[in-house]
Amino acid sequence: MTEIADGPGQKEGSDVPDAKRRREDNYAAALPSSVNTVKAYKNSEFLGSGAARLIRVMCEFEETGARLDAQGVENVVMFFGSARAKPKAEYEAALRAAEAAVEAAPVDSRAAVALRRLQKQAFLIPMFDAVRELAKKLTLWSAERVAMGKPPFYVGTGGGPGMMAAANHGAALAGGKSLGLGISLPFEDGLNPWVTPSLGFEFHYFFTRKFWMSYKMMALVIAPGGLGTCDELFEIITLMQTGKIGRKLPIILIGKKFWNDCIKWEAFVEYGMISEEDASQLIFADSADEAFPQLIAGLERIEAASSAQ
Repeated sequence: MTEIADGPGQKEGSDVPDAKRRREDNYAAALPSSVNTVKAYKNSEFLGSGAARLIRVMCEFEETGARLDAQGVENVVMFFGSARAKPKAEYEAALRAAEAAVEAAPVDSRAAVALRRLQKQAFLIPMFDAVRELAKKLTLWSAERVAMGKPPFYVGTGGGPGMMAAANHGAALAGGKSLGLGISLPFEDGLNPWVTPSLGFEFHYFFTRKFWMSYKMMALVIAPGGLGTCDELFEIITLMQTGKIGRKLPIILIGKKFWNDCIKWEAFVEYGMISEEDASQLIFADSADEAFPQLIAGLERIEAASSAQ
């Protein structure tokens, strides 16, 4: 039987359907592929831009608070002091290296200046020991409180080297946790190794860091230091004087001679710039044994006042 063609000149099995499919495939291939998008909150380029600055600021406020709350951190004793302070063995090694540098290049004025500055810092060695021991004593006292069902107190620092490392080390020696509220700086390389990792923070903005340093602060321990240390001291005193911090924090200054040589507190009173009460809130000590009972008395006074409210 003869098969009937599909049309004039066409036979069954011609390539017309195949040609049609090829045209459709070519058309589909010419279409643009689906557009890949990134959610705004996953757009790292945007989040790092100036337009997202307030978002980054909010992250430093909220993430810090969420982590502290999750770990039950409510009461913090902040320790401040020079990042240049060293324990005795480390100081002596640095001194030998500085002396060798001067001997190797006696005409290098920078090496000579560095040596003289380091020699002046020898007085920090016993202060370093006092800070480490005080942080240890505080942490052991806190552990005893926890065993009696009372809330703990944590050592907190700026997370850097020197006096901050001494305080974090003291807490670690007592088997306790401690905070490190660090900040990105070109001359400091991350947090010191004694900070509890889950309580280690790295801030970009000084003001968010300062907020969290003061928000849960129940006492302040200040060892000898420079401009940054004095900034923290005067800021906390000012916040109390103006009522922004309503509780009367105990403020312990380690190193009586240093602080009285550097700041003439009586002169502030004599010139009418601060009151006797403002000046009398400062507690001076030279050792952990001298500072510890004053610190604990202040913490217990705050706790009693809070319970009475």
